[in-house]
Amino acid sequence: MPSTKATDKNIDLDDSQYYFNRELSWLEFNRRVLHEALDERTPLLERLKFMAIFSSNLDEFFMVRVAGLMQQVKAGVTKLSIDGQTPSEQLAAIGDRLRPMIQEQHQHCEQVLRKKLIDQGIHILDYVDLNQEQRTYLNQFFEEHIFPVLTPLAVDPSHPFPYISNLSLNLAVVVKDPDLDEELFARVKIPRALSRFIPLPKELRQRHKGKVGIWTGIPIEQLITHNLEYLFPGMNIQECYVFRVTRNASLSVEEDEADDLLLAIEQELQKRRMGGSAVRLEIQSSVPEPIRSTIIRELALEDNDVYDIDGLLGLGNLMSFLALPLPELKDRSWSPIVPPKLHRLQDLQEGEDGDDFFRIIRNGDLLLHHPYYSFSASVQRLITEAANDPDVLAIKMTLYRTSGDSPIIKALIAAAQNHKQVAVLVELKARFDEENNINWARKLENAGVHVVYGLVGLKTHTKITLIVRQEENKIRRYVHIGTGNYNPKTAKLYTDLGLISCQEDLGADLTDLFNFLTGYSRQKSYRKLLVAPVNMRDRMTAMIHREMEHAQNGGKGRIVVKINSLVDKPIIATLYKASQAGVEIDLIVRGICCLRPGVAGISENIRVISVIGRFLEHSRVFYFHNSGSEEVYIGSADWMTRNLSRRVEAITPIEDPGLTADLHEILGIMLADNRQAWELQPDGSYVQRKPPKDSQAQSTHNILMDLVAGN
Repeated sequence: MPSTKATDKNIDLDDSQYYFNRELSWLEFNRRVLHEALDERTPLLERLKFMAIFSSNLDEFFMVRVAGLMQQVKAGVTKLSIDGQTPSEQLAAIGDRLRPMIQEQHQHCEQVLRKKLIDQGIHILDYVDLNQEQRTYLNQFFEEHIFPVLTPLAVDPSHPFPYISNLSLNLAVVVKDPDLDEELFARVKIPRALSRFIPLPKELRQRHKGKVGIWTGIPIEQLITHNLEYLFPGMNIQECYVFRVTRNASLSVEEDEADDLLLAIEQELQKRRMGGSAVRLEIQSSVPEPIRSTIIRELALEDNDVYDIDGLLGLGNLMSFLALPLPELKDRSWSPIVPPKLHRLQDLQEGEDGDDFFRIIRNGDLLLHHPYYSFSASVQRLITEAANDPDVLAIKMTLYRTSGDSPIIKALIAAAQNHKQVAVLVELKARFDEENNINWARKLENAGVHVVYGLVGLKTHTKITLIVRQEENKIRRYVHIGTGNYNPKTAKLYTDLGLISCQEDLGADLTDLFNFLTGYSRQKSYRKLLVAPVNMRDRMTAMIHREMEHAQNGGKGRIVVKINSLVDKPIIATLYKASQAGVEIDLIVRGICCLRPGVAGISENIRVISVIGRFLEHSRVFYFHNSGSEEVYIGSADWMTRNLSRRVEAITPIEDPGLTADLHEILGIMLADNRQAWELQPDGSYVQRKPPKDSQAQSTHNILMDLVAGN
């Protein structure tokens, strides 16, 4: 850990020792996710959920981040990371950090969680544990429902090693031909269309405490393994092992060369489905060396790319057990509340007296905090009302991610059919949502909506809506500026903030911003919005410097920021300077944090916490004390180089005193959390806070649910 005397005036803030590695910091975030699965305070089925999230997170990490590093190594790139590591050094460090975590995950799942599930009447059995009656039923089920779907692929001189699709579960099978006395190799892919865990009927379930258990079944790969004779009749089954492959899933689109971005993205998606190069092999640790070597060689991998697993592979499928009707084994149920200002709309049917919603907004700004406040009763209803309101002339919005059956898409189509001017920017490069966005873009275009696909070289990440309405003898503009996607499904799981307003300056700013997104505008200044890549970085930096000046002049310097990730080196260096000037800084960073807090002479005035719990912290809040004239902002941008320099983002000030007080309360609750909060240490580790002895835990999510429900 670096140590610097506070009196040292010649500190080089470019020195790599003052920064954490981005990839290793992300792994520490995922470690905190895993801890929720290990924590006995977490309800049992929620522990399975966190096991699944940990695995799914790793899948994406390998498909994107590890794949990118491997490409850099192959291309001979030697550029150092923020902490001074080469791509190959980072890959080695990732493996060293990750292997013990994966071992801990699988060991806990096999030795702890499966036993605890049995205690609750949930039996995830191995095939060898089944009685004869259970085996008979499952073998018949295999013959009728699974066998017809399977396709064994031989591997020999006339059958090359088959393509192994991304994230697929596979069996490596060794059979012996009794006529030729020769061992042969084959691969069986387990189709994703089939359920991963095969349940037994109620009458064949294991008994629990004298009663029939809740669920009994086995993993599908074990059922297939014990019925391989159906796939290889006349052969002697010698060995069978499970393995799983992760491939590079990044898109590479040369936008300057793409006359039709929609077509270019579609072509790249086809390549992704065909699959990029393999980046990880997960395999049963008991697999013999000859089979292991064969698979590694055929996938063009190295030993360092292989992860040996004791237990079930692909634990992301554990998420399916959350569907079991066992509320006592889950988090307490939560239904988002209708914001108090909108209560009187409850008795109205959608589309009836749409003016009422707009009248409410004319009487004052509305701050929304999802999932505590209902997305469908607020943002979704606003857009639906606008689509059917005869006085609404135009609706403009950005769509980064949305659900497959989005009511908002339907509302936009209805608006176009109602002869309103509807313009939507659909970000085709939203990672892993590209195909969904292409489908909706086509439906919107077919309905007469003006669809644009963003700017060359910039990803449009901002979450904004502009509604233009004719009212008496004037045009009034209503806006929604948020931190999260227009997705009613994730709005129940992610914490996000949004502002609905009819402030003239915000309406004018969004008009300018949409002209920038859809036309040839080169707008360089905005009235109130902080817009990336135009003015956001400069304004953020200036506000940090302003706090420094206040502290240096004997006043109070105070910054509180809540974001998902902190990676941008210039911002971090500016925060270090602010700390050196005496500014007190609290950072609530859910995921990656490359800033090293608590270093003498550098960052002793900076504290960093991460809050991990039942909801995914996704909102961004920026607070600056400003010598008592406080400024508070919310918006879509993290403090990452991509957000500040390579994406279109928007952050809005919150100026209503009542709403700023609400944001103060939210930040205060999170800073006081001693149940879900983790404190980042100067060495890069995180320590989870614990409530004082004999006192009640202060859980951010529980407190906020209670506060909203009390309204």
